[in-house]
Amino acid sequence: MFLKNRAVQLWARRLHIYISMALLLVTLFFSVTGITLNRPELFELNQPRIDQFELVLPLNAFTRDGAKVTPDRERLLDALDEAGVSGTPSKLDIYTEYEDGELIVGEVALDFKSPGYNAAVFIDMTTQVAEIEATNYGLVALLNDLHKGRNSGETWKWFIDITALLMVFFVLTGVCLLLPKKKTLVTSLKWTLLGSTVSLAIFFVAVP
Repeated sequence: MFLKNRAVQLWARRLHIYISMALLLVTLFFSVTGITLNRPELFELNQPRIDQFELVLPLNAFTRDGAKVTPDRERLLDALDEAGVSGTPSKLDIYTEYEDGELIVGEVALDFKSPGYNAAVFIDMTTQVAEIEATNYGLVALLNDLHKGRNSGETWKWFIDITALLMVFFVLTGVCLLLPKKKTLVTSLKWTLLGSTVSLAIFFVAVP
């Protein structure tokens, strides 16, 4: 049988060992954060830290074409970044009202999100003052958001995908190593059947 071939077994053993060591820290991370996600009441000991402040934006954060005023997204983001606002910014939500060719109401709203962090920004275009409310939910919230891939960016999502695929390879190489060992294989299949049966029973009992 192909899977019992000596060369296949050798490569399966190597992959099984190397993948397990490469994923050691990652597996511990997802295991621990699985507990913090499942039992948030045990770990959310501190209230979120909320910082509120105002920022006067530079003149070049807005472009002017006659009476028309338009926010310059890149310069706005640069100014907010220098003020310590972090995370991935949303699109600009802009509302303007003109009277006799003069801007009388100008509002820009956006928010920034990253794991364990959120900032809401409201800008008055007539005064060029930004009101900022930044909320830091703490280390546990940050780790939980990373576990879920929430507000973590495309690179981290790819990291989760690749990690999941490596875990699949880890399981498959483990099964491959068991196939030539008849006694161990039979015992392992019994444990697999027991574990699967218990998991399904708990699922049907626990999930309404």
